Amino acid sequence: MSSAKKSAERLIKKYPNRRLYDTQTSSYITLSDVKQLVLDGDEFAVVDAKTSDDLTRSILLQIILEEEANGAPMFTSVVLSQIIRYYGHAMQGMMGSYLEKNVQAFTDIQNKFTSGTAGSFEGKPFSPEMWTQFMNVQGPMMQGMMNNYIDQSKNLFVQMQEQMQSQSKTMFGAFPFVPVDKK
Repeated sequence: MSSAKKSAERLIKKYPNRRLYDTQTSSYITLSDVKQLVLDGDEFAVVDAKTSDDLTRSILLQIILEEEANGAPMFTSVVLSQIIRYYGHAMQGMMGSYLEKNVQAFTDIQNKFTSGTAGSFEGKPFSPEMWTQFMNVQGPMMQGMMNNYIDQSKNLFVQMQEQMQSQSKTMFGAFPFVPVDKK
């Protein structure tokens, strides 16, 4: 990480009493305030005040847990179970990268879809009803974007498989395996 990025990044310290201290505003903040930083796109890091350990991921996971408990959950039990199964699996690192790239692709599609006049009506954000009407009219365009998303997802998965095959060949290439005749 470059020093320019580090200096632009907001530092939040977490104290043993579980309080979060924003060094930029010199005030204590809540988890809701950290969520707002995420929503605003602000760069920040959360560190343990005593050890300086990076706690950013832990805090983000806490926010996700609260969001999942407070409303309509984004993740089903099936999805969470599948994610848990990848921990300790040989493809754990690739799965994280795969999910990250897919979320980014989905975000890019959403940004294209909501940019310009498509994302507002007379300067006002779309309400759920307006989104429904817009989606009914824009079905073919949305189908094309989703097909593009699916193609990107498929390509990422194929790349992940090829990388695993390459790593396996490299890892096991030194062993003198004898080909098995199939009769």
